Amino acid sequence: MHIHTFTLRCTGLLLSLLASALSHAAPADATPRATPEACPSILKYTFNRLQDEAPQNLCQYAGKVILVVNTASYCGFTGQYEGLEALYASYKDKGLVVLGFPSNDFGKQEPGSNKEIADFCFNTYAVKFPMFSKSVVSGPNSNPLYQALAKETGRAPQWNFFKYLIDRNGKVVDSFSSLTGPQSKSLVSAINKAL
Repeated sequence: MHIHTFTLRCTGLLLSLLASALSHAAPADATPRATPEACPSILKYTFNRLQDEAPQNLCQYAGKVILVVNTASYCGFTGQYEGLEALYASYKDKGLVVLGFPSNDFGKQEPGSNKEIADFCFNTYAVKFPMFSKSVVSGPNSNPLYQALAKETGRAPQWNFFKYLIDRNGKVVDSFSSLTGPQSKSLVSAINKAL
């Protein structure tokens, strides 16, 4: 009998303490909750991945420093793949991502299929940075990202391996001609500043 009474009193006390704690707690909506990082408008596009054509939303790169490059497999600048991969490998842990957009716009130097381009990039230059399906990057039919980049900077690509640099807030901070290699002081300095 005494044990039963004691158990009831303990249970009552626990319920009382719990009710008191709940009444003093802040309302559920009073504490700000962590929200997914906002996606800047420059990244609100989806492109198919080069290797398997799986749709990829660029918002997954929000909060990173992004180097966007239009590429081609049969260009005098094609060797820049090696430098771009080295740049990506060196800085990815600090927040840099390189995004490659193969295009046949200039000199018809990217005639292959997506699979052929993917095989070439991986087998020849061990490219691991994200690459997307072949698309148009200049003129009125350019893909929507490149239209936005050209509008932001007033500069559209004039040839393969033109580069745009986007900061962590989604602002396009600079653009670089094909002649500016991945290891050039001006590009590396701009990336470090953005990081």
